[in-house]
Amino acid sequence: MRRRPKILAALAAVALPMTVVGVSSGGPPPAAAATPSPSGVAAEAFRAASAQYGVPEAVLLAVSYAESRWDDHQGKSSTSGGYGPMHLTAVNPSTSVDLSGGPKQVKAESLNTLYTAAKLTGLDPVALRNDTAANIAGGAALLADYQRSLKLPVGADTSAADWYGAVSTYAGATDRTSAAAFADDVYTILAKGAARTTNTGQQLVMPALKVTPAKAQLARTALPAGPARVTAAESAECPKQLACEWLPAPYQVTAPGDYGNHDLADRPKTGKIDYIIVHDTEGGWQGTLNLVQDPTYVSWQYTMRSSDGYTWQHVKSDDVAWHAGNWYVNMHSIGIEHEGIAAQGATWYTEALYRNSARLVRYLAAKNNIPLDRAHIIGHDQIPGTLPTTVAGMHWDPGPYWDWERYFDLLEAPIYGHSVFPVKAGSIVTIKPGFADNVQVITGCNSDGTCTPQGSNFVYLRQAPDDAAPLVKDLGLRPGSSASTTQVSDIGARAAAGAQYVVAERSGDWVAVWYLGAKGWFKSPASAPDAFAKPGLVVKPKPGKTTVPVYGRAYPEQAAYPATIPYQTVTPLQYTIGEGQAYPVGDASIETDYYRAVTFDGVPPNDHVQVLGKDRYYQIWFGHRMAYVRAADVDLKPAF
Repeated sequence: MRRRPKILAALAAVALPMTVVGVSSGGPPPAAAATPSPSGVAAEAFRAASAQYGVPEAVLLAVSYAESRWDDHQGKSSTSGGYGPMHLTAVNPSTSVDLSGGPKQVKAESLNTLYTAAKLTGLDPVALRNDTAANIAGGAALLADYQRSLKLPVGADTSAADWYGAVSTYAGATDRTSAAAFADDVYTILAKGAARTTNTGQQLVMPALKVTPAKAQLARTALPAGPARVTAAESAECPKQLACEWLPAPYQVTAPGDYGNHDLADRPKTGKIDYIIVHDTEGGWQGTLNLVQDPTYVSWQYTMRSSDGYTWQHVKSDDVAWHAGNWYVNMHSIGIEHEGIAAQGATWYTEALYRNSARLVRYLAAKNNIPLDRAHIIGHDQIPGTLPTTVAGMHWDPGPYWDWERYFDLLEAPIYGHSVFPVKAGSIVTIKPGFADNVQVITGCNSDGTCTPQGSNFVYLRQAPDDAAPLVKDLGLRPGSSASTTQVSDIGARAAAGAQYVVAERSGDWVAVWYLGAKGWFKSPASAPDAFAKPGLVVKPKPGKTTVPVYGRAYPEQAAYPATIPYQTVTPLQYTIGEGQAYPVGDASIETDYYRAVTFDGVPPNDHVQVLGKDRYYQIWFGHRMAYVRAADVDLKPAF
C-alpha cells in the first residue's frame, strides 16, 4: 500500500540512480540467470554482478535482502561495521571477542569482508563502501569465492538450492546454528519473494522461487556446532534455530535482609505470562551482560546482540525478572533486551536483530500462549507507571525508530491494515503509518538538538485538526498545562504502529481519537490512511459515572489478602476516562493478583505466593501506554 511521506520537502530523501561500475573479470561471464528478474535501474547492478561472478541472481537478491533489505545506508556502516546492501564488513577483530563464554574470537576475514571483496574484484574499498553497484559486485564475488572453497559449482545458471553452504558462510557466523539460521532466512525470503522501494527510491521486485536447499552443505563449512549447554537444568530456553546460551543472572543475598537480582517463581502457577517486552540496552552488549551478572542490579530474561542476533538467557521464564519498572508487569512478562540506543535507531536495529528477535518471540509466545499482537508483544515504553509519582520516570525504549510493522511481519502476525470498515465515530482504529517514509520531526537525539531524519513508527496527535495545532498534553509526563514536545524521549503525543484507539469524531482528512482522557487529532486521508477500522471490544463508563479512574496495575482488593500478607494499596493514576469516552480493550482476561516475593528463597504461604483477587480488571489502550480499569466501573461493549 502506498504511504505518503510525512516530512517537509526540504528533508525529503533524494533518490539517487544506482550506477553499474566496472568489475574485474574472473573469466567470461556465464549465461544470464534463468530465474525471472526484477526491472528498474537498481536491478541492473544485481544482474551485472550475477553474470560477472556466476551467482544466481535470486540468491544474490535474497542474501542482500536478508542483510539490509536492499538499503545502502548511504555509505554509513552498521554497528557491526557493515556497509551497503551486501553488508560488507570492516571491523577490528578485537572488538568482537565474547568475554562471557559465548562465541570466541571471530576470524579476521569474516569481520573484514569488504577488504576480501576488494581483493577478489580489484575495486577500491572506498567504492565498495560508498557505491551501491560496487558493493553488490563485492558481495557476489564473496559468495562465488565461498562456493568454490566448498568445492561446489559456480554459475549464474546453477540451481539456487545448491548455494546453501556459501550462503551460510556469508553470515560470518561463529557456529553452525547461527550460520544455518541466516541461510534458512535467506531461503525463506526466496520462497516468499519480496518487493520494496529502497532508501534511495529504487524499486526492486524478487519473484518467489521455491527450492529445497541442500542443507547438508553446512557440514562442508568447518564451523563448530552451536553453543555448548552446561547441563539440562541450565540450558537456555530458545528455539533450536537460534544461537543462544545460558548466562545466569545471580540469585543471591547481597546484604542482611537484601538480595538480587530476580525472584524465583513457578509461573504460570504463580501468575500467567501475558506479555513479552521489547527493551533496548542503551549501550553495548558486553556492558549489558556485565550488568545482568551483578547481583545488586536488576535483571531480564534475554539479551540479544545487534550484529547477528546472538542471544543469552539470564532468568528462566518461570521466574520473575526485575525489568519493567512495574511489579505487576514483571509478574506477568518476559523481558528481552536488544543491543541498541533508542535515539540512534536504525544504526542498531539490524535485520539480523529483528529476525532473531522475532524467532525468539514466536517461540516464547507459543510456549506461553501469548497472543501475537501489540497488546501483548509490547515495548518498554508501553508500561504504565504504578503510582502518579512514578509515571514521569517510566522508560521510553525501544523508541520511535523501532520498526513495529516490520517486526510483526516477521512474527507472521502483520499489523492490521485493511479498509473493510469505515473510519467513523465509535469505531476502533489501528495505527499503521508505514515506516520508511514516515519521517516525523523528532528532536534531541544529537548534541546539537537535532535527530537524523529517518523512518519512524508513530503519528503525532494534536489538540485540533490543524498541522499548526499544539500536540496533546500528558498530565503524567508534564504535570503542568504544557503540550507534549517533539523530544525523542517524549511519548506524550505519539500513537505508535499497532496501537488501537476509538474514534471520537472525523473532520475531512483529520481523525480524532480518545487519548489520555481527551481528543487527539491526526491526519489520515482516505487516499493514504494511517489508521484502519476493525471490530473489537471497548470500555465505556457505566451510566451515571462522569469519570472512571485508570490504574497502572491490577492488584487484588483488600479482602483477598490473608492476615499475614500486607495489603497492597490500589491507587489510581492521575488520568481519568470521561463520560462519553471509549477505549479499546487489549485483554479482558487478565489476572487480578499480587505475587508476594520479598525475602530471599521465601517459603509459602506468606512469601513466594500468589494472592488472587475477585475484583476484575481490563487492560485497555489508553495513551501511548497501556492501562487498566476496573470492570465494575465500565461497560464492555462491541465497537460500532
